[in-house]
Amino acid sequence: MESWLKLIVGYLAAGAEIAAAIVIGLGIIRGIWEYLHQLLLRSRYHVDATEGIRLKLGRVLALGLEFTVASDILRTAVAPTRQDILNLGAIVLLRTLLNYFLEREIRQGEQRRINEKSAIAKEA
Repeated sequence: MESWLKLIVGYLAAGAEIAAAIVIGLGIIRGIWEYLHQLLLRSRYHVDATEGIRLKLGRVLALGLEFTVASDILRTAVAPTRQDILNLGAIVLLRTLLNYFLEREIRQGEQRRINEKSAIAKEA
């Protein structure tokens, strides 16, 4: 029974890693596409558009990190050793800190965009 469980969990963990790679990969492609589009248009809102692209990419990276954390948890869930649990704790801690600072940066960037838009609206 345990061998079947390990096999199923292994496939689920691999699926989570693949999902993370797909999400991040498509986010990068989308970011590059949008950036090139803005360059070709030579929009006067280029800086604002670049910030928007950066924020979207940050959200994608945060989602990808969540998938990788899920994968690590799945891999450790079946018959973990003490070392496996310690390794998982370290990995989850690092990724959680990374995700926290990424989310904070996204919130700050969104707040800056809101403040800039309201300042422009007041000028008009």
